[in-house]
Amino acid sequence: MSKVDILLGLQWGDEGKGKVVDVLTPNYDVIARFQGGPNAGHSLEFNNIKHVLHTIPSGVFHPGCINVIGNGVVIDPIIFAQEIHSLEKLGVNLRRTLKISKKAHLILPSHRELDAASEAAKGKGKIGSTLKGIGPTYMDKTGRNGIRVGDILAHDFQERYQFLKNKHKEILRQYNYQSNIEQHEEEWFKGVELMKEYDLIDSEYEINKYIAQGKRVLAEGAQGSLLDIDFGSYPFVTSSNTICAGACTGLGIAPGKVGEVYGIFKAYCTRVGSGPFPTELDNEVGEKIRQIGAEYGATTGRPRRCGWLDLVALRYAIMLNGVTQLIMTKPDVLDTFETIKVAVAYRINGAETDRLPYDINAPIEPVYKEFKGWMREISGFKSDDDLPDELMAYIQFVEQETGVPIKIVSVGPNRDETIVRE
Repeated sequence: MSKVDILLGLQWGDEGKGKVVDVLTPNYDVIARFQGGPNAGHSLEFNNIKHVLHTIPSGVFHPGCINVIGNGVVIDPIIFAQEIHSLEKLGVNLRRTLKISKKAHLILPSHRELDAASEAAKGKGKIGSTLKGIGPTYMDKTGRNGIRVGDILAHDFQERYQFLKNKHKEILRQYNYQSNIEQHEEEWFKGVELMKEYDLIDSEYEINKYIAQGKRVLAEGAQGSLLDIDFGSYPFVTSSNTICAGACTGLGIAPGKVGEVYGIFKAYCTRVGSGPFPTELDNEVGEKIRQIGAEYGATTGRPRRCGWLDLVALRYAIMLNGVTQLIMTKPDVLDTFETIKVAVAYRINGAETDRLPYDINAPIEPVYKEFKGWMREISGFKSDDDLPDELMAYIQFVEQETGVPIKIVSVGPNRDETIVRE
């Protein structure tokens, strides 16, 4: 019996998960998304073409690989249809390989309106929502009002839809928010009809069947560990469990069936939207990282906030996830920096700590260790032996501090710009 390997981000999202899943996919028979929704933007680049996936798992460009959208995911039929159509234009046909859990929840047009109304009402206290309706959909899920994918096959689906829409309209009236739900409905129902053409499955049974058959399954996380609803920088978080445990509930697998846990992190840190960011560089150094790294949201286009690598936060994420292998992305962005810093501890109220505090919004002063930059381009490098000594010192320091080996180093956006370390 095989185990399910899990791949997830260890920072505030945007760590490069899409590319790494695409690189690892040839080793797997099944790629399964287990949480989040179209607030995810997984970028894949090969043959110098960039593709961004929001709902569909990142294994779609490998023929024969089965892709599962798990029960923990929330799906917007409009965005789903747009993704399917753009993939079809590239000659990718998913009719046989894409399977959707009947227990995944649907994002209604009114969920998006609720998201916008709620964010507008917060004023200066905005959490930086992507306004994709994710939060309100998960609220309906936990409030036991949600509509699931399996419901689109029910004879009274229209009545269920109208009932929830009217409920949402009442809430929008309380916000005094001018909604335009109806203008999106035709497209939304077209998306629902398209979903019916795919294999709608009891995903927990299917995933466990694959495991029993010895198929290799990779669970793909969205967002990042520091955005987890329980363990992230609350309230500036997403609405689902982005950590390893989320794969168990988001796919219906037992903890004992988890194998390797791949944790992805950038060689520096970024964050989109509001919320604490202890190592943020709100200066020309941060701007230089943003420009070289093209740090703009794959889903929203918003400029990402940039800063040095934060080992306090990274060790925390590794602990929560039980990470067995690390994957470093984008060290090439730091090619032209003479000095590179890493936060090894925090100073709070004059005292040093290596723990992430309960109130991460409190004033935190990072304690930095400085490294000499490698000052040369690394994007064409193919093996460990090619990497400059300064970068190797950086890699080895992170391994020593975290106690986890860095197995893959991504040195550029393209599929072939990847070093797998022995």
